[in-house]
Amino acid sequence: MNKRIRILGKVQGVFFRKSTLDKARELSLRGWVKNETDGSVLVEIEGTPEALAVMEDWLQTGPKGARVKETVVEEGEEKGYADFEIRK
Repeated sequence: MNKRIRILGKVQGVFFRKSTLDKARELSLRGWVKNETDGSVLVEIEGTPEALAVMEDWLQTGPKGARVKETVVEEGEEKGYADFEIRK
């Protein structure tokens, strides 16, 4: 299962990408996270439905210091990522 999630709010400059990387690896998810020029964070993740549900819940709040206003979730085709990484 693959999901692309855009997180809006105060989500840059609060270690959101690093915290997302740590959480994704804890849940054995694969994919990537990156900052967007509009101030949002974009995540593409693959894994079991249970792990994706936990990650979606976590992304509603994010790390300490973040203020998530909205998450936009789209389901997509699996791409077969090997690991989870931070993209620039």
